[in-house]
Amino acid sequence: MKTLGKVTGIVSNLVTVEVDGPVAENELCYITLGGTKLMAEVIKVKGKNASVQVFESTRGLKNGDSVEFEGKMLEISLGPGLLSSVYDGLQNNLTTMEGVFLKRGEYTAPLDNTKLWDFTPMVNLGDKVVAADWLGEVKEGWLPHKIMVPFSFKGTYTVKSIVAAGQYNIDHTIAVLTDESGEDVPVTMVQKWPVKVAIKCYKEKPRPNKIMETGVRVIDTLNPIAEAVRASSRVLSVAERRCFSMRLRSRVMPTSS
Repeated sequence: MKTLGKVTGIVSNLVTVEVDGPVAENELCYITLGGTKLMAEVIKVKGKNASVQVFESTRGLKNGDSVEFEGKMLEISLGPGLLSSVYDGLQNNLTTMEGVFLKRGEYTAPLDNTKLWDFTPMVNLGDKVVAADWLGEVKEGWLPHKIMVPFSFKGTYTVKSIVAAGQYNIDHTIAVLTDESGEDVPVTMVQKWPVKVAIKCYKEKPRPNKIMETGVRVIDTLNPIAEAVRASSRVLSVAERRCFSMRLRSRVMPTSS
């Protein structure tokens, strides 16, 4: 049963909620405002009061408005379509929204549940797998998108079944894994992961030791990027992206004889 609460204080986007049950820090909740649900996250719990940060405008919110806690953390969906989509900070897919801006309380699905992907299996029946092992891959544009054993899985699993190569949507069961107790667990091409929980199922995490040289001084000076790692958090300006794109095109274009 979900924990419920009511608003008892409002300071801009920081809202105090009196709860009737257990809640935890980083838990997700929704505040109902005139039939619209506003997403928020618990940032502090003290006794029966929880302080939550609302991700929307709180204009019109008042004491006594109802709150429902979800019993889970803010999480993202990982699967085919992720690499080719454009998101905001809550993983709303900005390419599928209606209008230029998202309306208050409007949230879009991060991945397309209807699109079919060309899946190629990479395991055989009876193989032993653990979290983050590759079960197969799909091509997302020119990028190979690996379908992995969910990161939350503990211990060793045996591949009981794996689908043949073909087209499937992200919700289709592509494999059934049997855990060490003999229980079968279905696996699809999508998994959810809390944004504030580090992924630790890797064998090695090498440190970058070389700077990538683009040949564009404005990028190499103001936004240096280490090879084999993601760029720094600062977003490239339009001018920088244009210079970078022109530089790359000049490198691949054939020279005249």
